[in-house]
Amino acid sequence: MSEYDGHQYVGIDLHRRRSVSVRQTADGTQLSAVRIANAPVALGLQIEQAGSRPDVVVEATYGWYWAVDVLQAAGAKVHLAHPLSVKGFAHRRVKNDIKDASDLADLPRMGRLPESWIAPPGLRELRELVRYRTKLVALRSGLKAQVHAVLAKAGVLIAVSGLFNVVRCGHVTKQGSKLVRWAVVEGIPRATTPKIAEDRARTEARRGRNIAKVAAARKLRTLVYHGLRDGHIRALARQAA
Repeated sequence: MSEYDGHQYVGIDLHRRRSVSVRQTADGTQLSAVRIANAPVALGLQIEQAGSRPDVVVEATYGWYWAVDVLQAAGAKVHLAHPLSVKGFAHRRVKNDIKDASDLADLPRMGRLPESWIAPPGLRELRELVRYRTKLVALRSGLKAQVHAVLAKAGVLIAVSGLFNVVRCGHVTKQGSKLVRWAVVEGIPRATTPKIAEDRARTEARRGRNIAKVAAARKLRTLVYHGLRDGHIRALARQAA
């Protein structure tokens, strides 16, 4: 099938060191199944064989950033498959890398692709900064807890806020991203609006500091959502007017 010049669908089963690429025709006929080293040059050479603007599917798994960037630079139409939606692959009787890559290539061809959004490189960097800071905060909290445990074993009991000046925050809803919940609560003392600050002070006087902080975080989260969705925040524009 080397003479095939129609539109091609490519599925790439991405791993840490080596990956499997399967190319298919529009009717699902397999053109090739190769194992390649995880290197930009090797991936670029392989995708050149798929013709002009092939549909390429990569699962949103560990280390997909570089592969998507290389594929997009090569002119491919890249799709990021949501990992939770393709987890049914694990229940097949035949389970191997070539079959996984073939199934990924089948998804856009058959109109069954559960697609994830491909964030631009700049936003990915910001995401990684937030994730890394979250890990550092969790590590810091664990170390502080160990210090308290050692002191407790020695009979030295210190108030939680007395040794490290830790501030305990209330919780936002458990639904959605943990990083978003963490970020809006952390952002309240640093970035807010006069209206949110006023509402927070009024709520704190009635119901306490923690509840007021969580309520303010919810309002801040709503403003951020509308800003990302619409490109501007009408509530802030009205307040400025």
